[in-house]
Amino acid sequence: MIAIAAVDKNWAIGNKGELLISLPEDQKGVFRKYTAGNTVVYGRKTLKTFKDEKLLPKRVNIVMSRNNDFAKEGAVIVHSVDELKKYEAEHPEEQIFIIGGETVYNTLIDSCDEAIITFIKAEFEADAYFPNLDERSDWELVDIESEIMSEKGVSFEVRHYGRRK
Repeated sequence: MIAIAAVDKNWAIGNKGELLISLPEDQKGVFRKYTAGNTVVYGRKTLKTFKDEKLLPKRVNIVMSRNNDFAKEGAVIVHSVDELKKYEAEHPEEQIFIIGGETVYNTLIDSCDEAIITFIKAEFEADAYFPNLDERSDWELVDIESEIMSEKGVSFEVRHYGRRK
């Protein structure tokens, strides 16, 4: 599995249930580039942040929820890491991206071998964070794509991390 996230300088990812900032260059040039045609895993609260709670197009959408009664037409629903691992074993040809939120990232980061991090060179007010891979001995920075200046006036770079073997 691969984690993909946009973080600020403090590894923050959200505030009050919303993204820190919406960066069109990241959403189209990074997120869509990597996840389109693949499988994405996210939590029920993250689904609520999508416009009209619509599933992401051109992807298999897996929603994690501890609520056994939760249903979403068109989505695969899993209630535990074990259920997700079972899905992964049954679909070895699928590339699975973990896309949030905080609880899902924290729950699944140790199941990931790669992380694609849009590192925003700014700080925002936040209450949700991605695990700081720079501080973890089991992760290493493998590559940094060129810096991009957003139309929103902040720059970011795309960092590729790998799990140390």
